[in-house]
Amino acid sequence: MSLSLSNVVLHQLKKQGENTLLVQLREELLTHSHSTEALIADLHRVYNAKAAIGFAEFDKESDVASWLVSCRKQEIDFLSFSSKAAERLGAELSKYPFADDGILVFAEYRSLATEYLFIGLLESKACVKVTDELEISATDFLDIAKMDIAARIDLSTWETDPESNRYLTYIKGRVGRKVADFFLDFMQAKVGMDTKQQNVVLMQAVEDYCTDARLEKEEKQACRKQVYDYCNGQLQAGEEVVVDDLAAEMPQAQDGIDFSKFVETQGYELEASFPANRATMRQLTKFVGAGGGLTLNFDSTLLGERVFYDQNTDTLTIKGTPPNLRDQLKRRLNTENE
Repeated sequence: MSLSLSNVVLHQLKKQGENTLLVQLREELLTHSHSTEALIADLHRVYNAKAAIGFAEFDKESDVASWLVSCRKQEIDFLSFSSKAAERLGAELSKYPFADDGILVFAEYRSLATEYLFIGLLESKACVKVTDELEISATDFLDIAKMDIAARIDLSTWETDPESNRYLTYIKGRVGRKVADFFLDFMQAKVGMDTKQQNVVLMQAVEDYCTDARLEKEEKQACRKQVYDYCNGQLQAGEEVVVDDLAAEMPQAQDGIDFSKFVETQGYELEASFPANRATMRQLTKFVGAGGGLTLNFDSTLLGERVFYDQNTDTLTIKGTPPNLRDQLKRRLNTENE
């Protein structure tokens, strides 16, 4: 991985009692070594692989943003910036019942052509290891794989396009431990581009475009499949959906207006590019639902062919069941009728 470190420092949060977090500040930056570079490379890789990533931007009155500007202008050094931010995070995190010990990582680095600032809180876990003398020794390790409290600022975008609403990203976190509740408050940032909403708008725009273009049923299915294949391909490649590129994959309407122009003229609030959302784009080719002990999942092409829905009675009729399901149903019915 092409990754170049600029500054790295660790601070520590220690829980004292039920409601107090002590911030233990390191007094100097970490030296650049193979271990340091490996740590940041792992953090960068794991962060990139996270599916639940949100976008945000700094509030105009953000102290953290102000300190970062001063740091980038070399008015304060990176250690001072990280210490101020660590103290602020400790005070913010102390408000929450799940506040716990952790190692706070601040890293400024470049990957490919982009500069980043990574801020993450990692759990330190105990484990045992076997020494060269075959003795058992206790040690601690940073649980990078389970990292769920972290944010990353695209410094290059922030400095060249400060009006962007997506230069700051954060891990949304798991249920009961919402990063947005305190990590964004700590940075005095607000939620920016809503990736899921962008995908929902895209799906609606595709349906409206197919209707406006007066496509036949088979043509609509083919168009949905083209959109799905493009979005899925971008997702698999780690790239974003680009509306103009997507338009080139879709058929033009009878009046010659392509999808990109349709989105623009009809007022759909779509960004020029955004990450694909797997669950949302799946709706292009499948119907999926679960509830009340029932789970259904079938290809959208089967609707009206083998699967029929009566809106008045809320009844779904399926003609032709999968062989393995059919065998299970027959065995159960035969057993109950004995």
